[in-house]
Amino acid sequence: MFDRRLAVECLLNIKRALETIETRADVVRDVNDFLCSPDGMLRLDAICMNLIALGESVKNFDKITKGEILPHYPEIYWKGVMQIRDKIAHHYFDVDAEIVFATIKEDIPCLLPTVEKIIQDADKLFF
Repeated sequence: MFDRRLAVECLLNIKRALETIETRADVVRDVNDFLCSPDGMLRLDAICMNLIALGESVKNFDKITKGEILPHYPEIYWKGVMQIRDKIAHHYFDVDAEIVFATIKEDIPCLLPTVEKIIQDADKLFF
């Protein structure tokens, strides 16, 4: 078995990163909202930092749970969550604002309810 406390802590970090991304992205209506002002670029940087935190926390959760939990939630492409972290962290100057925009508008809204479901399911999944 694995450390339930650590797993729940990771889930709460994931949830916090998702909520922060949603808050930061709230005023972004199209990719130009990132690219056409210094404030937009700061917002893009902040969102990217939280995407890194999100991906790292998902990696940690998967490691702590020995890969046993995430497959129960196939509606999320977990590998993609981890890969965007790697792309931003290791190729920062190649970050494509359009991909970040698509991620925050299409992928992030699906993630939060799933993470909340995993947190709800923790008692039955982690024992």
